[in-house]
Amino acid sequence: MEDADKRISGPTDDQQGRYDLSAVVVPLLKGVLYLEDSPAQWSALLGLQARVRDYVAVLGLELVLDEAEGYAFLRSRLEGPDAERLPRLVARRQLTFPVSLLLALLRKKLAEFDASGAETRLILSRDEVVELIRVFLPADSNETRMIDQVDAHLNKIIDLGFVRRLRGQEQMYEVRRILKAFVDAQWLAEFDQRLAEYRGQLEQRGEASDG
Repeated sequence: MEDADKRISGPTDDQQGRYDLSAVVVPLLKGVLYLEDSPAQWSALLGLQARVRDYVAVLGLELVLDEAEGYAFLRSRLEGPDAERLPRLVARRQLTFPVSLLLALLRKKLAEFDASGAETRLILSRDEVVELIRVFLPADSNETRMIDQVDAHLNKIIDLGFVRRLRGQEQMYEVRRILKAFVDAQWLAEFDQRLAEYRGQLEQRGEASDG
């Protein structure tokens, strides 16, 4: 346990030599850095985080680092007129309606999972994911087509880094805890209202397709 604490708390002299500032910032500019995926880089980030924060601030970015959950990423820091004048280094991604809905459902599932005090990792099968979204689809939806669409939405969410497949278990998925940073508590508090809106949109789409 002591060795694990040392590994996570900060870089060793050897790691400090191998991981300079750019070796930590460049991966962050590309996406999320996870402790479990890259312990050595994570350790270096903890030791260099003050320098990382100063460096990315010049670029109009801020470092979001959650040591408890084991993830870090960059997001735009500036708002207002100044933000519009600067080129965006971290791109905003426009999500389709079904992907947004599935992300919302997974976030609610994660909140319920945390409240239950169960295991630390939320693992869902593809069938369980299908069931999450099934109740929001018209009763006469084509089952095969729906499952194919869920697979496509899941692949998109995997690309975004919010979910990952378990190794050797293609039909099992882990909901990554970074989702909590993107779908916050205030958003979740309005979840019921949002789901009612989603349901209405889905019903309208179903009626339009019938017509």
